[in-house]
Amino acid sequence: QVQLVDSGGESVQAGGSLRLSCVASGATNILRSMAWFRQAPGKEREERVAVACIDMHAGSTKYDRSVETRFTISQDSARDTLSLQMDGLKPEDSGTYFCAADTGSCPRMGYFYHMDYWGKGTLVTISS
Repeated sequence: QVQLVDSGGESVQAGGSLRLSCVASGATNILRSMAWFRQAPGKEREERVAVACIDMHAGSTKYDRSVETRFTISQDSARDTLSLQMDGLKPEDSGTYFCAADTGSCPRMGYFYHMDYWGKGTLVTISS
């Protein structure tokens, strides 16, 4: 089993920055990919969309087009902390952000995917 604890969500004004973190514990050696999903206000779980992912085997990253010039996903050298640096925030970035991990490769960006493990989410609110 893998446990994910995500944090860092806050209320900020448009144009600001936030850094989300996700600490992974347990059998993390079985993981191949870790990602961040956004669930917009009022949306259901299956409407979460992948916004960024890192493939730890391939050493590659993927981003949804809506965030690719503003967000940066990274992982520490021990591979137990995943971060999402969010710059130039927009009101449409608002939502609950979930850290997720999978034994397979990164999911398609901009869509929901049944990842193997999920954090409980952290709320990001961007005001205009």
